[in-house]
Amino acid sequence: MSSCIKLEVQTDDQTPQKWCISLHEDVLKRLLSQQGSPITMHKVFGEGSLFSPLLFGKFFDPSDAFPLWDFDSDTLLYNLRNSGKTTVDWFHTDQAYVLKAPLPGVGKTNIQIQVEKGKIMEISGQVKQQREGKAKDWRSCNWWLYGYVRRLELPEDADCRKIEAFLTNGVVLEIRIPRNPLYFGTLEMKIQQPKISE
Repeated sequence: MSSCIKLEVQTDDQTPQKWCISLHEDVLKRLLSQQGSPITMHKVFGEGSLFSPLLFGKFFDPSDAFPLWDFDSDTLLYNLRNSGKTTVDWFHTDQAYVLKAPLPGVGKTNIQIQVEKGKIMEISGQVKQQREGKAKDWRSCNWWLYGYVRRLELPEDADCRKIEAFLTNGVVLEIRIPRNPLYFGTLEMKIQQPKISE
């Protein structure tokens, strides 16, 4: 029997300086090759994970916003899918943009979904607590030591006020981003506006 939980999507995060430190390829290699590196780190940042910097075929810092819906998932994830390393998927219909991804090693209590200024959606969570005396917000320092993130650019016609997120069996995340039907009407009006000549 499967269980499905609706997650809260926050739209009011005003945290300054979050994700200001970039994850670089050499840092990721060092992190994953360390003796005693927690299995969670390998699951979260490993090949095929939504949070892996290597998900899109070459290194891309997950704290940088990626224009996910500008690409076809079958094309971008072809090699990972053929080798059975990922089940991440995204697509769009006339009504919505959809993202589905397993959350290995993350768990439902850690996941946060936030929309930043109506333009960026971020999926993040903290898996390890910071020591006393460190920066106040784990997202403003070497965030990969404490958690994970994937930031995605929202399409222009996305209705960010109506985004819904669900977690099935505590493992599979599904995010539905409705398309704003008024966007196309506004776009058509802009195109059809006659130019006034002087």
